Amino acid sequence: MVHGIHIEGIKLYGYHGCLDEEAKIGGHYIVDVYLTTDFSEAAKTDDLEKTIDYCAIYEIAKAEVAVRSKLIEQVCERIHRRIRNQFGNIKTLHVKLTKLTPPMNGDVERVSVEIKD
Repeated sequence: MVHGIHIEGIKLYGYHGCLDEEAKIGGHYIVDVYLTTDFSEAAKTDDLEKTIDYCAIYEIAKAEVAVRSKLIEQVCERIHRRIRNQFGNIKTLHVKLTKLTPPMNGDVERVSVEIKD
């Protein structure tokens, strides 16, 4: 059986972007992680070891957003790769990284990148 786990709205602060100002000032980011796994044993036994630890997902997102990159695509890739490497029992993984109020020549609320497998 396959079950879904969604960890949505992880709010973080990072220093990503191609502009020098972004490296100095930083900005707000949101990470959403959607995955499928079989947590039926965890549901029966109430055992955290039989499922995906949400706190571990949060810590991965937090650690990777803290590492400066010019492109949010690279940050998203690092989050996706670390989750995949840490949890072998994930069937599918979808990571979305959103940059709020990006510095653009216009009124843009957010930009997002996603990696799905």
